[in-house]
Amino acid sequence: MPMPQTEAPGRLQAELLARGVRMTRQRRIILGLMETADQHLDAGMILRKARKLDPSINRVTVYRTLRLLKRHGLVDELDLLHLRGDGHYYERHPQREHLHMACLRCGKVMEFESSLFERLKGQVERDCGFHIVVTRVEMGGYCADCRR
Repeated sequence: MPMPQTEAPGRLQAELLARGVRMTRQRRIILGLMETADQHLDAGMILRKARKLDPSINRVTVYRTLRLLKRHGLVDELDLLHLRGDGHYYERHPQREHLHMACLRCGKVMEFESSLFERLKGQVERDCGFHIVVTRVEMGGYCADCRR
């Protein structure tokens, strides 16, 4: 299941520009990759894709841009159950939160959205008097293909 399209292309750049962040060519390339990604990307994947568009982009630029996007709440950093080691993956901050399901055998990651999840968050806020700003739910199990 591909990642849901949660925003129009250019939104990350527009958000940063509105916050007074200087937009370099290299940042624009990295933001474009993040906006059009159809899978969860780690920093190494972002670097490889970015270098195809601009060979001068380096690892430091990728990490600084990811840190900037996280600081502004525009991307989420996920560990996806550390199925592929200690790496972290990045995705655009979704307009609607979702769960990540990772297959423990093949490593496939799927996303799931549900109004039930929204209702559960509302119940937690009411019952616990806790204002939720961000949620991350990861589930490990076996996909339909691996269960066959």
